[in-house]
Amino acid sequence: MEKIFKLGPGPHIKTAETVNDVMRDVIIALMPALIAAIYFFKMKALLVVSISVISALISEAVCQKIMGKKIEISDGSAVVTGLLFAFVVTPVLPLWMAVIGASISIILGKMVFGGLGHNIFNPALIGRTFLMASWPVAMTSWIKTDGTAGATVLGVLKLDGYNSVLKMFDGKMDMYWQLFIGNRAGSIGETSVFALLIGAAYLLYKKHITLHTPISYIVTVFILSMIFKQDPIFHVLSGGLIIGAFFMATDMVTTPYTSIGRIIFGIGAGILVVWIRLKGGYPEGVCYSILIMNALTPLLNRYTRPKVFGEVKNNG
Repeated sequence: MEKIFKLGPGPHIKTAETVNDVMRDVIIALMPALIAAIYFFKMKALLVVSISVISALISEAVCQKIMGKKIEISDGSAVVTGLLFAFVVTPVLPLWMAVIGASISIILGKMVFGGLGHNIFNPALIGRTFLMASWPVAMTSWIKTDGTAGATVLGVLKLDGYNSVLKMFDGKMDMYWQLFIGNRAGSIGETSVFALLIGAAYLLYKKHITLHTPISYIVTVFILSMIFKQDPIFHVLSGGLIIGAFFMATDMVTTPYTSIGRIIFGIGAGILVVWIRLKGGYPEGVCYSILIMNALTPLLNRYTRPKVFGEVKNNG
């Protein structure tokens, strides 16, 4: 009998690379930032990270069990979500909030859409947004690297202006240096630009990400900061721009798959960051800029995808 050739849904091109490989490399790329976080914020950071990762693993396993799916927490995706969630919250976040936030990241950010590969929004940022809406005071309580309470540089900029930020350091060059190495108040994994760039370089080397989105994102923030007569280097080095640009705006699932789509995504996110920082009620806008652009990803994919060779469009 003649065999019937069946064609299923794409993609149809396979590689030797697996989800486990990608997630393992992302975890490795996040290790420099984790080491820097533990160095600057000590056990507080380690506890929040540990609780977040454990909560993410348990939440995913429970969801998969309830949904009748095979438990596959060993693929590393839940660990990545737990790490990224912990990296975008304060080191002094109450541990019970870390449990809730990491669980929400998995449940509402990932599993309700069907699991890995089906989510629309970045899961870790969904968890952060949920906590920000529920417990804003706890989410905006910060400590300096010496363990004392203190505001972030973007918080000081929003309330008191740029000159007050400069008074926190020994001049502008010292400010740039301290922001670069991570000696400042901020979220657990966002403070050390140096450590994050090491991890980003590793992901680029392994070809898991491209520079389309990070460069367009960062350059947009830089240019708009100059247009609005701000310190562009300060705005690039402060807040969560670097972790957002290289580790969240490059997510394979929630960001465009075309090069032009990724560039537009970065430009749009950059515009939103500057707008929120300068005109919005929050001192930082990276989280919301990425989530808003995540919602536009399907449209960007649709209108920037290359034309199919030989495609004939219907006139009616």
